[in-house]
Amino acid sequence: MIVDDKQEMDNLWVTGAVSAVKALSYVYDLFTFPVYLILQRPWDKRKASRRIKAKPVHKDEHSILYRNIDSIGQMHATLVREKIDTLEKMLKYVASIHGNKRCLGTRQIFAEEDELQPNGRVFKKYKMGEYKWKSFVEIEKLATTVSRGMKELGLTVKKNVVIFAETRAEWMVAAHACFKQNLTIVTIYSTLGDDAIAHGINETEVDTVITSYDLLPKFKRILQKVPEVKNIVFMEDQLKEADVTGFKEGVRIIPFQEVVKVGSTSTATLTPPTSDDTAIIMYTSGSTGVPKGVILSHKNVITTLKGYCDAVVIENDDVFLGYLPLAHVFELLSESVCLLNGVPIGYSSSLTMIDSSSKIQKGCKGDASVLHPTCLTAVPLILDRISKGIAEKVKKSGPFRQAIFNFAYQYKLKWTRRGYDTPIFDKLIFGAAKQVLGGRVRLILTGGAPLSPETHMQVKLCLCVTVTQGYGLTETCSGATVMDPYDRSYGRVGAPTTVCDICLENWEEAGYRVTDVPHPRGEIIVGGDNISAGYYKLPDKTKEDFFFKDGKQWFRTGDIGEFHPDGAIKIIDRKKDLVKLQFGEYVSLGKVESELKTCQLVENICVYGDSSKNFTVALVVPNHHHLEELASSIGVTATSFEDLCNNSQVEKAVLQALVEHSKKCNLQKFEIPGAVKLVTESWSPDMGLVTAAFKLKRKAVQERYKNEISRMYAS
Repeated sequence: MIVDDKQEMDNLWVTGAVSAVKALSYVYDLFTFPVYLILQRPWDKRKASRRIKAKPVHKDEHSILYRNIDSIGQMHATLVREKIDTLEKMLKYVASIHGNKRCLGTRQIFAEEDELQPNGRVFKKYKMGEYKWKSFVEIEKLATTVSRGMKELGLTVKKNVVIFAETRAEWMVAAHACFKQNLTIVTIYSTLGDDAIAHGINETEVDTVITSYDLLPKFKRILQKVPEVKNIVFMEDQLKEADVTGFKEGVRIIPFQEVVKVGSTSTATLTPPTSDDTAIIMYTSGSTGVPKGVILSHKNVITTLKGYCDAVVIENDDVFLGYLPLAHVFELLSESVCLLNGVPIGYSSSLTMIDSSSKIQKGCKGDASVLHPTCLTAVPLILDRISKGIAEKVKKSGPFRQAIFNFAYQYKLKWTRRGYDTPIFDKLIFGAAKQVLGGRVRLILTGGAPLSPETHMQVKLCLCVTVTQGYGLTETCSGATVMDPYDRSYGRVGAPTTVCDICLENWEEAGYRVTDVPHPRGEIIVGGDNISAGYYKLPDKTKEDFFFKDGKQWFRTGDIGEFHPDGAIKIIDRKKDLVKLQFGEYVSLGKVESELKTCQLVENICVYGDSSKNFTVALVVPNHHHLEELASSIGVTATSFEDLCNNSQVEKAVLQALVEHSKKCNLQKFEIPGAVKLVTESWSPDMGLVTAAFKLKRKAVQERYKNEISRMYAS
């Protein structure tokens, strides 16, 4: 009884305190509204958000074609005027323009030391210093030196060179060194398995691989599968000496600095490429099967850069945090935009990014706290985790702080929708969250998969940043659409860029038509100079997905979109994700997964639909903490996480939570999973169950858990 009375008193105190804050905010609004109205001019923001970005230029019963209506920007015009049509010319140009300005930065690592944890365990942690920078002139000179060193060492005999390394400054230098010799770089994700790596190397017939200290040991195994490889150049570690013994006989293991040393005294001639030469064979992450090599010419890349520069606002003091895989076209193009515009790029990794990262020594700052970036890229999975992390931290902060935060969130949401900023709340309530990434981030670019409107909204409001979605594929050289800088909507991917057209075509089977009301819907087909010539050594697949028409190369994306009146697109489905259930209902598995990922219980999820059944099922990787909380709430205790996942009561409780969450997300009854299986292992790229961009490899997941799927349907 005493406990209940105390709880009631606490609740009354919290309610009273929040009511007082609401009253104060009302008085504050009353007095400051005229000032904000004049200073912030919300009508201009609303008008800018609603402005027309693209218009239809052709329409019939089967298709509709949209084109961007904006004028090209200053950088786009400069690239045309200066005849910069290759990446080799681009680096020369930016070096001449930006000179001694900071270009690429690498964080110093002084030592790796043992650190005792509160639980008694000992972890290896980095003692780190500041960023060391090379200027634009130094990077251009270094790329030239490496290029000459490669030629002197006989590494430029064949057309293709594989870069298989984590994101770092040397990756970009090595790529531009290859471009200077008209070599094609073959990019392969560092997280792929041995067979996928060997497939890319063998298919492109390379004899030289550029890798890193951390990945070098992999080749003790892989070299047996790649008979043509004769040279491996490895980028050194700051602390450790590489073990170069035990490799296949006849293969040269060459330190990156040796290539630099040899090139520094060389006068070997360079062989610059033309715009139609192949710059990159970029292997997709293989979400639907074996990785395919996408052929990207210098023209494709430069064209996309023009469109990106038109779409993204660059500020004079911008600093970019580079950490996503450069083997992913989205990161490579984002960093290339930075190079073009003189934006310094500081490199990082998930192990050292923030103060609480796993390799950061106690008392030492994470990369973001040292670099203070203003821009970075992120895939939706990372933003989902940030969103859930914010929600979890708020939940743990206690009833009063939670109530204040929820009020502040709704307050900010209300006023931002009206076109206002909330500087006081941003500083007092949301300022701490912003500091996690260094305190200066203003722009997060996201792509690679659809971002749920809920996550988009929460990250934007809580981190006080602009979250700009783009849409594109490796086959479109990343660029197809980018959100307008002034677009205040959520869940859309923007209008076509200035360098490509987008056509919607009817997909009759699923009932998507360009005559649909209120929005035309259909398969997205992208056309322009940014479109790849096709897949490497896959003529039949190239013929299936690519075609040439009206003087343009076009690509069939397999994604379903709808155009809104302002010319922006919303991705609403994907052909490969669509399943027809027993009674004829179509379920978009990707859409359902995107909504259910916003549930706190869900770390990752794969929804499966059997066309002979009338419901879907779901494989769920649960969040440890929230699963334990749920189990405790229904009176279940277990000695391990595995026991919780295998407990039928917990499974039923998770299913019920997903059903309730599905209703909040307005999913239809037939879209809601009818059974779940809790999975104890986290899905990672090295398991082959997700791509390097953390997109589901649906077939691989379904194959691995086929017995569990059968049991769910049988139950």
